[in-house]
Amino acid sequence: MSTYAVVNPATNETVKEYPEISDADLNAAIGAAEAASRTWGAGSIVAERAELIRSVGKLHVERRQTLAEIIVREMGKPVEQALGEVDFAGAIYDFYAENAEKLMADEPIELLGGEGTALVRRSAYGVLLGIMPWNYPYYQVARFAGPNHVIGNTILLKHAPQCPESAEAIAQIFDDAGFPAGAYQNIYASNEQIASVIADPRVRGVSVTGSERAGAAVAEIAGRNLKKVVLELGGSDPFILLATDSVADAAEKAAEARLENAGQACNAAKRFIVLDTLYDEFLEKLSEQLSAAKPSDPTSSETAIGPLSSVAAADRLEDQVNRAVQSGAEILVGGNRQGNFYEPTILTGIKPGDDASQEEFFGPVAQVYKVSTEEEAIALANDTQFGLGSYLMTTDPQQAERVADKIDAGMVYVNLVGADSPELPFGGFKRSGFGRELGRYGADEFVNKKLIRSA
Repeated sequence: MSTYAVVNPATNETVKEYPEISDADLNAAIGAAEAASRTWGAGSIVAERAELIRSVGKLHVERRQTLAEIIVREMGKPVEQALGEVDFAGAIYDFYAENAEKLMADEPIELLGGEGTALVRRSAYGVLLGIMPWNYPYYQVARFAGPNHVIGNTILLKHAPQCPESAEAIAQIFDDAGFPAGAYQNIYASNEQIASVIADPRVRGVSVTGSERAGAAVAEIAGRNLKKVVLELGGSDPFILLATDSVADAAEKAAEARLENAGQACNAAKRFIVLDTLYDEFLEKLSEQLSAAKPSDPTSSETAIGPLSSVAAADRLEDQVNRAVQSGAEILVGGNRQGNFYEPTILTGIKPGDDASQEEFFGPVAQVYKVSTEEEAIALANDTQFGLGSYLMTTDPQQAERVADKIDAGMVYVNLVGADSPELPFGGFKRSGFGRELGRYGADEFVNKKLIRSA
């Protein structure tokens, strides 16, 4: 039985299964990617690659309704959020199309002494493997494929087993956009097959977005085979509230930062760290926000929260909440599950060092903590193995700069939520991974930065 199947999490109905790729076909796919890389990565055709990527973005937007409906049934994303994801993916492709030649331009180096010139010339790496997750099926692929295709790398894309239909749709878009054979290939590969792909000498690098466990497994194989790897893994992002002109507004931002995609985002706010003078009012306002958010049918345009992505995801979250309660946490709001639908939940009373304080809760569960000083807030925010994103709310510009500088994270958003954009680098620190996606930094991961020094 294939591991690739569309199982609608709202109903648990198996919609369609997809066969895994054979070893022979996988070998042929790697060979086609290598063959395509010899001409696709030529430095003289940056503009041609950019136009093809522009077409990919346009096709996403043109097919937005169909694409959105696919991921509603694959992983339960509410349809309005699914449409937004498709549009964002289109914007990412457009960004790289617009900036391709600038990103690939030679970079002169000012010499400290001697005559002549020096520059860095960027060129393609070659064949890359992308291992993508289920929570943002189009956006995650765009973050990987957009920059690497304008660079001239060719791509083997292994999507999550529960997203085979969106993977198929993306591959069709690349074909319809006119990409040469072998430049972008979807592979329904098993974990064992993926291990062999990483080890294959024709494959030059790997990018993974997924769990800490998956990232460690891939990095181990890549390390043994001296392959570069970019890892975007989990997060337990703090939302720090130190000063505000409106607690209600801060609570609204907090709810937005926690509930998007039913809380199934690595960079969602998960731990809410609130100064004691604001704590009671914030807890009241956040409780109102989360109590009003009712999980319902993801196909409805009125729905803000759909089901969790699978039975396994719902089981995992339920177990985490139950264990937190057994360790002394209190459920202030929510805590109920019906099928794969899980109510937005607030947990209080979690003590530093408890399992709940160190785990990533991948669902609509907010942990709220009370602190008495700025220093205590920073220490609690950093008391985690993760370091992906973070959110800081304050009306004091000096405090904002001071605290942002001390947070151990790859990203800090000050008085903002939902502010991701194609030009901004995305990535983490500590066990949240390494490397960056999006913007200039995302385009600089899998390139050969060749020094050319002339007399």
